Amino acid sequence: MYTTMISFRFLRILTLALFAVVVLIPVHAQKKTARPDNIILLIGDGMGVAQVYAGLTANHGVLNISKFKSIGFCLTYSASDYITDSGASGTAISTGYKTYNGAIGVDSDTIVRKTILEYAADKGLSTGLVSTSAITHATPASFVAHQASREYYENIARDFLNSGIDVFIGGGKNHFTVRKDSLDLVKALRQKGYLVSFSMDTIRQVRQGKLAGLTAAEHNPSMVAGRGDMLPVATQTAINILSGNKKGFFLMVEGSQIDWAGHANNGESLVREVIDFDKAIGRALDFAAKDGNTLVIVTADHETGGLSIVDGNFKEGAVTTKFSTLDHTGIMVPVFAWGPGAELFQGIQENTALFDIMMRMLQLSKTQ
Repeated sequence: MYTTMISFRFLRILTLALFAVVVLIPVHAQKKTARPDNIILLIGDGMGVAQVYAGLTANHGVLNISKFKSIGFCLTYSASDYITDSGASGTAISTGYKTYNGAIGVDSDTIVRKTILEYAADKGLSTGLVSTSAITHATPASFVAHQASREYYENIARDFLNSGIDVFIGGGKNHFTVRKDSLDLVKALRQKGYLVSFSMDTIRQVRQGKLAGLTAAEHNPSMVAGRGDMLPVATQTAINILSGNKKGFFLMVEGSQIDWAGHANNGESLVREVIDFDKAIGRALDFAAKDGNTLVIVTADHETGGLSIVDGNFKEGAVTTKFSTLDHTGIMVPVFAWGPGAELFQGIQENTALFDIMMRMLQLSKTQ
């Protein structure tokens, strides 16, 4: 009987100990996800996994994107089509709503949906956009504009004046100056306190204030056509200005012309665009490493070209590509994250989940 009592007590103690290990310790050991002050979202338009690997091969096995440890995928289909366009996918990321192809900042019923950039601006954070396309093009437009069609470029340009954005750098000057309604939106921007510049030499020197950098009449040139370091420099300029706000900032940077190279089935142009985009990623990561309170997210709106890599050589930087289409495809696209909250982007998620996570990380509320 004594032995039985000892055994019973022993089992009871063992059970309580196991309960503490299995239940109590994990509860106390769980740490709340750290929240960043800033988010830098970089979108490689048309950039699937094959595009990343082509760039990695062409750059002799070295890319800044290789530094990311939290990696996932997102689904890109739109509300209207299995194969999305940049307007619908950009809107899904910026607003959290799936919508029809061609929509900009509106849902499937053309109801205006507030973007994360607008939520951030309303809370007092600084905000910015950088793009190698016209700044009025589908992806950047979906963060500041609300239009039934991505083709309404002049309306999109006018939406910039009411968005509260602090910095935007990209092409599209003509949409602000050569307009059917004869409005001079450059004059209106200056009246709102923006420094408006058409020169990267001037833009790269700006450190504070509101900046509208209109770097081309329409789209900026491709890398093959001589764009140079516009994207990484514009990214750095935006970071320099926006980081002056102690409340934090939200910045979206688009490498637009990875997509265009895919549409053209041009492998050489594609790898040049990926490597250039990666340089902008490097600027974001350098800032985030020094700052310690910045979340960097890299993803794509969709894949373009159905790219396959059929041969390559890291040492020579040579890569042989084949394409299956001149259009977008429906495959999942990668999501890379670095910094506070990066682990939340792991796994397979809807592209709308990126909005939800970013809102949570910046403590933004849809009710504000």
